[in-house]
Amino acid sequence: MKQILLAASALLLINALKAQQKEGKVVYERTMQMQIRVADDNDPIAQMLPKTRTDKFELTFGHNQSLWIHAEEEMENNDFSGNGMQIRMVGPGQNDVVFHDFNTAKKIEQREMFDKKFIIEDSIRKLSWKLSDETQTILGHICHKALAQRYGQRTQMTMENGKMERKEVNDTTNIVAWFTTDFPVPAGPEVQGQLPGLILGLDMNNGRMLYKAIEISPKVDLAGIKAPSKGKKVTTEEFRTETSKMMEEMQKNMQGSGNRVIIRN
Repeated sequence: MKQILLAASALLLINALKAQQKEGKVVYERTMQMQIRVADDNDPIAQMLPKTRTDKFELTFGHNQSLWIHAEEEMENNDFSGNGMQIRMVGPGQNDVVFHDFNTAKKIEQREMFDKKFIIEDSIRKLSWKLSDETQTILGHICHKALAQRYGQRTQMTMENGKMERKEVNDTTNIVAWFTTDFPVPAGPEVQGQLPGLILGLDMNNGRMLYKAIEISPKVDLAGIKAPSKGKKVTTEEFRTETSKMMEEMQKNMQGSGNRVIIRN
């Protein structure tokens, strides 16, 4: 009888641990290579332009949902000045909130551009993944390798004769994800809702954008995992149009000033 009770207790403990692994919080560090082309690398302005940007994000997950936010307390100083010019970097995700409901395959984003907030609702668009036998260990968890490609557009910044230009260019993103089934939830950065485990590492275009989990905690505020609601409701296409208009207006306002550049990569 004692052995039966011990076996039953062990089974309950295992089940409890599995339940715990379906919720938690992860802190990620993201490193981006700044996609800025300068005609003359010896230009004083070119010397000021940063080559990389590093920041941190928090992912909380539970009840088959997730919430992605910027870790504001870890925000680094992204302002640079010199030679009478100030450059301010405004990276994607700095004030954004992304909510995913994996039960309904829906995502709701709160995006901010120049103090204006937008709410974008969309479905989770899945990619075609190829799983690999290759593994690596991240924060003590064995992670499996998965590869995919994503087709779309990205903003390319160019500078020539002291003038900054931006344009949308076609882009194929090669993605390498490292996910662990120790946490059987399809959460993570950028490509949520697609793999059978928590993504702890992500490489987009051979290091152009890198995510790496640096901390995992089982403690999570489940009540805080909810869809954002503050902002103007728009479609994905409407948001792109609004963003382009605001960037064009900003460039017009800056013409002739010659001493301040804002970069959104």
